[in-house]
Amino acid sequence: MIRVFGPLALWLLGCGAAQAGGLRFCEQPPRLSASQQDKQLRFVAIVKDELERSGQGVALVSRAGTDLSRFEMRYSHAGLALKASDNTPWSVRQLYYVCDEAAPKLYDQGLAGFLIGANQADLGFLSVVLFPPAQAAELERAALDKRRALQFLAPDYSANAYPFSARYQNCNQWVAELLAATLGNLGEGAVEELRPQAQAWLKAQGYRPAAFEIGFKPMLWGAAAFIPWVHNDDHPAEELAAARYLVSMPASIETFVQQTMAGAQRIEFCHNGQHVLIRRGWGPGLAEGCVAEPQDSVIRLN
Repeated sequence: MIRVFGPLALWLLGCGAAQAGGLRFCEQPPRLSASQQDKQLRFVAIVKDELERSGQGVALVSRAGTDLSRFEMRYSHAGLALKASDNTPWSVRQLYYVCDEAAPKLYDQGLAGFLIGANQADLGFLSVVLFPPAQAAELERAALDKRRALQFLAPDYSANAYPFSARYQNCNQWVAELLAATLGNLGEGAVEELRPQAQAWLKAQGYRPAAFEIGFKPMLWGAAAFIPWVHNDDHPAEELAAARYLVSMPASIETFVQQTMAGAQRIEFCHNGQHVLIRRGWGPGLAEGCVAEPQDSVIRLN
C-alpha cells in the first residue's frame, strides 16, 4: 500500500484511489461509529430523495475528499450518478485509480459508498448539478453505454493530468471528455483518437480548467518524483516554470455546464452530524462547518 504524508498529499488533487479486492482508499478512511454511520446514511437518503424528485436519470455529483482548502477549492472528485445503473439506483460511474494495479478503471459505486468515508466523519459536502432535459437524456444514454464510456478511459492515469493533453487522464477529466463527446456529437473511434477530439471541443467552447498555484518549484517536482500518480511531463513548460498546474476539477466542470447549458440547476448538500443543509442555485457555496443561512433548507439529524 502506498502512503502519502504531509503536504505532498495535497498533490493528489482529489481523485479517488482504490485498493484491489474492494474499494478502499490508499489511505484508509477513519472508522465510523454506529451513530456516525447512521447519520451519514440518512444524509445519503436525503440526497437520493432529491435526485428522485428531479425527474431525471443522470446528475453530475462532486464530493469533498482531499483537503484542497489551500487552493480555495472544496470538491475534489466528480462522477455521474445514474438512476438506471445495473449496480443500484443512483450509482456513481466514475474513474478510480487502482493502487495495487497502478491503473485507472471505471467503477460503478453506490451513492452511499461514494460519500461515506470520503469526508470527515462528522462533516460532509456534496454538490449535484442537474442538466437541462434534452442534454440530460443524451448524457444518460452515453454514460450508461459501457462501451462508449470505456472509449474515453485513458490507459495512463495522473491525478494532475493536463486537460489538453492525451498523455494522461484524471477522474474529473474522464467526466469532462465524456460530456464533450456527447454534447459535441463526436463519432466512434479508439481512445487515442476520441480524447484529442473531445479536448479540442472543450477548448473551442471555452472550457477553463482549475489553476493550482503551487508557488514552490521543489514541491512541484518533488510531488512528481515521489507520488506515482502525479506527473509533470504532460504540462506546458510555461506552466511548470510558473509552478502552476492546470487540472480538470469539479468546479471547472460545473462552471462550464452553467455557462453552456441554459437551465442547468445546482443543489449543494452538507451535514455536520447535527443537521443536513440543502442550498439551491448557483450562488455562494455552503459555509465551512455546514452552518445554516436563511436561504438553506435544514433537516435535523438528532
